[in-house]
Amino acid sequence: MKRDPALVTLSHDHHQALFVAHQLRRVTVETSGEGRSAFLDFWHGHGAAHFRLEEDILFPAYAPYGDAHHPLMARALCDHVEIRGRAAEVADREDVEPETLHELGARMAEHVRLEERELFPLIEAALPQERLAAVGAALDDAERELHGR
Repeated sequence: MKRDPALVTLSHDHHQALFVAHQLRRVTVETSGEGRSAFLDFWHGHGAAHFRLEEDILFPAYAPYGDAHHPLMARALCDHVEIRGRAAEVADREDVEPETLHELGARMAEHVRLEERELFPLIEAALPQERLAAVGAALDDAERELHGR
């Protein structure tokens, strides 16, 4: 799917999330520690910050041009809350069951697909191009600040 350049940074994060989600869905009892570590590396490196960028920059930018109460927006925000909760559970326990990681991987993949296939196209269609470009610049600036670039 062709993504507006303004949202490419977020889509790249989604690609990383899908890679980790795939790893999580394949862990076994023997590899659950590695899967947990891979997830936590992603979560602390990109995942949690990605949610903040969407919630602090992208979603509020959509509100004046679209329906802030749109079911896709509500679902994305609820997904964020759920995934954060699952991430905290994984971070707090070293002995995470493979099924817990499988479920987390499935939720992450489902969430990414929701945003990429439904929510981002909704936002791209609603925002005027100049506003979308400004959002993209704000996302890039925030990303650089977060990662010291």
